[in-house]
Amino acid sequence: MGIKLNTEYLKNFVSDVELSALTSAVTQAHKGLHEKTGAGSDFLGWVDLPSNTPDALVSELTALAKEVQAHSQAIISIGIGGSYLGIRSTLDFLGGDLKLPLHYAGHNMATADIVKLVKLIEQKHVTVVVISKSGTTTEPAVAFRIIDGAMKKKYSGDELKKRIICVTDEKKGALRQIADKAGYRSYVIPDDVGGRFSVLTPVGLVPLALAGVDIKAFVDGFRAGEKEYANTDMKQNICYQYAAIRNVLYRKGKVIEMMASFYPNVQYVAEWWKQLYGESEGKGGKGIFPASTILSTDLHSMGQMMQDGMRNIFETFIMIDKVADAVMIPTDPEDTDKFNCIAGKDLDWVNKQAYKATAEAHYEGGVPNLVITLDKADAFHIGQLYYFFEKGVGISGYILGVNPFDQPGVEAYKKKMFALLGKK
Repeated sequence: MGIKLNTEYLKNFVSDVELSALTSAVTQAHKGLHEKTGAGSDFLGWVDLPSNTPDALVSELTALAKEVQAHSQAIISIGIGGSYLGIRSTLDFLGGDLKLPLHYAGHNMATADIVKLVKLIEQKHVTVVVISKSGTTTEPAVAFRIIDGAMKKKYSGDELKKRIICVTDEKKGALRQIADKAGYRSYVIPDDVGGRFSVLTPVGLVPLALAGVDIKAFVDGFRAGEKEYANTDMKQNICYQYAAIRNVLYRKGKVIEMMASFYPNVQYVAEWWKQLYGESEGKGGKGIFPASTILSTDLHSMGQMMQDGMRNIFETFIMIDKVADAVMIPTDPEDTDKFNCIAGKDLDWVNKQAYKATAEAHYEGGVPNLVITLDKADAFHIGQLYYFFEKGVGISGYILGVNPFDQPGVEAYKKKMFALLGKK
């Protein structure tokens, strides 16, 4: 089990000499993360979070999940950014049948979406997980007001208390005050883990457990990543290679990174990655712009741009080695479409040939690309992949010369929003 990095289509774009030249910068970045002396050191709790996540918490949440699944028919998870994307990307990636369907709120302010959730509460037994460190971020705070009101119309007393779970700061903030006053069950977001790095905290673990994800395997994947990507030797550490490759390409004018996959279940993993890298690196006029496509669908919309457009882009493919099901291509006696040449082949084999053709064509067209391959699409591997990208952006951001752990641009938007709403 594990993750592999293939750099075949970086030849003539990234040389061993150029990577070796970044060895010192990578080593310094590693020290800044592990000794917690680099920029944003107050938010480096994620670095050793996997090994510091107690097994007792996993057991507690597994028990909570059984309790909630016994009395609820659906979950509503309220949150935005890191309090939304990690949850959704994990569930979409894993697919399959969940113990409970999970619905999202607080990641937009669309009236139609919230009306559907209020109707859901009226029609079914629901458990709500509201996730916010401060409790004052506009989108989730407004959504929680509405959903909390709908829950109070249907439930009261202990029945209400067991159906609302708050994931928030341990001691301060509006949501902490609400939880304590109402007696809602609560879990703590660590002070030293920023939102976009928080999927392994109760931010992700609580709703994922309730939905039926094997969170023990999920945590084990993170732990495998922590161990695997702690090697200071870049030649032995594919995570550090990825960070260095990005910076070499960036210095050559490749200012857009396109995450591409031939597996639709990776779509929201890419959305999570876009927040992680965009919010971490986009500062001071610097940063690689993160974008994404799902192939082969987007080859018929974005394919022309990728093949023949501006050469300011590189691609990172996410592939899956072993898929769960086999679908064999049948033989057609008339062979009108001339595809009997692949009769008897597995559909995933065809999908992988489409990847190979795309990677080679884009490379020949001037788009360097690399591929990250997961052994399979399960909870262990998505946990390991998350840690790969978290560690990668920490190293990459330090090489770039920014603080990867603040988000002044986001705070600027929030202040403008509060002013327009008349919020004090």
